Amino acid sequence: MKLCRLCIAIILMVFFLPELSGQPGPPLPINNYQLELRSHYGYFLHHHFELERYNASFPAFELSLQRSTFGRQRWESLYDYPIIGIAAYYSPMGNFEELGKVFAAYPFISFPLNRSVENRLNFRLGVGLGWITNKYDPVNNYKNYAIGSHLNAAASLFLDYRRSIGRRFNFVASGGLTHFSNGSTKTPNFGLNILSASVGLTWYISRPNPYLDKKLLPILRRFEYDNKKRFSVDLAQSFGTRDMTQQLGKRFYVSNTAASIMFPVSMKGNLGLAIELTYDGSDKGVLDQRQLIEGGQLYENELDIMKPGVGIVYEMLLSRTSFLFQMGAHLGGAEKSDGYVYEKLGMRYYFTENLFGTIALTAHGGRADFIGYGIGYKWGHKFYWRKKR
Repeated sequence: MKLCRLCIAIILMVFFLPELSGQPGPPLPINNYQLELRSHYGYFLHHHFELERYNASFPAFELSLQRSTFGRQRWESLYDYPIIGIAAYYSPMGNFEELGKVFAAYPFISFPLNRSVENRLNFRLGVGLGWITNKYDPVNNYKNYAIGSHLNAAASLFLDYRRSIGRRFNFVASGGLTHFSNGSTKTPNFGLNILSASVGLTWYISRPNPYLDKKLLPILRRFEYDNKKRFSVDLAQSFGTRDMTQQLGKRFYVSNTAASIMFPVSMKGNLGLAIELTYDGSDKGVLDQRQLIEGGQLYENELDIMKPGVGIVYEMLLSRTSFLFQMGAHLGGAEKSDGYVYEKLGMRYYFTENLFGTIALTAHGGRADFIGYGIGYKWGHKFYWRKKR
């Protein structure tokens, strides 16, 4: 739980505090704070047949404190001055007694998809924490097949349309997905997906500063790409747990070692190749159980349990914070019931130019397996192409 709060604190620091590099930013407007109220209406998007009994449409409500950016940090200019904020979310979730209600809070960033200030499309991404009032209990709430814990990760993905309707008001219409899951830290963990549409109103707390006609690219600071040819090698070690109390009666530790070589593809991000080695203690538990039932020897030693993997990874850069998106495949491992293909969604925070902390969710076919918390180090290398004469 402390690590979850640390994750949110890091996002808040990066999105709401000035650049921590010790260099003053340019004299740009910073006081465009807004309150935004949205009313949602949606339904559960089922991805497991066990959840089909939750068939209902229902409302949700969201209140946000947000502000417009104007390029005080370089990434703000590169992404066309996104809106950043924090949202409070509530929904009765169809009034199912076994599910209860959900309360959530998540920082978000809204990326503009076009240049018009009066009529703007945005992609909004939010990640935070949610509290579901009724969790699974084998005696008192055995009908809740979806969630095994009160505290869960909350993720929000929305496409927004914003239209100015006055100097201090905007109309907002949006559609998207809100997801709640605990990353298999407690089972069951099918998760809940809420697909909804919403309308809302934004109110500027004070008279807003006008948008500038031209982009401003402030001085280059640390943690930002300087457009020179380079590559980097990253090494990260993370640990997590996987709850298998329903299947095997206990929780298992998971270790992941990852190395990657990354090349910048723009000032916004890096693309590279990752090589990983994962030890999931629950794989050994599954194989041991299968051996008792079926007989025979399914593995010889601990090395057969380990899963080497390789994947393509993209790192989206936002100053000290970066988001990682990875698709990979296991190259080995005695336990293969999860399949060969896996996905990873992670976040890094760079304490220095080289040292970083990392949080990553690993999933198979969209089903969360475990959340890993770790630390890593980046070695950077510059190089220059020489043209032949």
